[in-house]
Amino acid sequence: MRRPWLAKAAPYIFLGPWLIGMLGITLGPMIASLVLSFTDYSFLRDPDWVGLDNYVRMFTNDPRYLSSMVVTFTYVFVSVPLQLGFALLIAVVLNQGLRGLAFYRSVYYLPSLLGSSVAIAILWRQVFGGDGLVNQVLGLLGVEGLPNWIATPEYALGTLITLNVWTFGSPMIIFLAGLRQVPPELLEAAAVDGAGRWTRFWKITIPMITPVIFFNLVLQMIGAFQTFTQAYIVSGGSGGPVDSTLFYTLYLYQKAFRDFDMGYASAMAWVLLLIIALFTWLAFATQDRWVHYGEE
Repeated sequence: MRRPWLAKAAPYIFLGPWLIGMLGITLGPMIASLVLSFTDYSFLRDPDWVGLDNYVRMFTNDPRYLSSMVVTFTYVFVSVPLQLGFALLIAVVLNQGLRGLAFYRSVYYLPSLLGSSVAIAILWRQVFGGDGLVNQVLGLLGVEGLPNWIATPEYALGTLITLNVWTFGSPMIIFLAGLRQVPPELLEAAAVDGAGRWTRFWKITIPMITPVIFFNLVLQMIGAFQTFTQAYIVSGGSGGPVDSTLFYTLYLYQKAFRDFDMGYASAMAWVLLLIIALFTWLAFATQDRWVHYGEE
């Protein structure tokens, strides 16, 4: 005999573990951090309600916070376009019918798997150190007066941008899949009409893969705003010389777990959430102007 109540309850039973995790691990802590963002709270005393003081302090009385904003925005707006451009270039090269394509895809994808790891960040710190591989190679070429790239304010952020560009494997794989979807008959028809390789690329290939470009752009932008491990390891957790690599997430970590200013750190986390949400919304709001889908 079937039990109707059991059939109705079955979906909720299967969803139960996910709902418990969602409420207990994600939604619950988010609500708690939102409440704490309006308090003066550390691990050593009870929360003291301060209203909007944490948010006002960020923009009016915390130069390091504003510095972290500048560093993070510079990193996002420079490294993401460079990474996507380089990934698209490699994808175009691999799409030319090279032998051993699967091998090259695997090799080029490895940096994306390893780029955010502590080991690679430590290696990067050694490569761009005063006696690192970069200076040794440049020294062999006769270049003198080489700096310690990591410890020099003018170049420290550039080393982390280079690291992010180096992790081009993930967007490259997605670009390669998009390029495979471009109808070859369109390219052939354009070639018959006299369009050169460069014209075919800009007039046909790029418009056809704009949905893939849009997807990669949103994904990599969100990831760049949340970059932490590389900045923490390369700068030794300090934010680099003269705060030149003081990323937003790194400063948030310092306020929370070094200064135990949990209320202020919670407010910083919510501002970061709003910043990411704003730029994601802008990307979706402007996609009608440049993203072309199949039905169009």
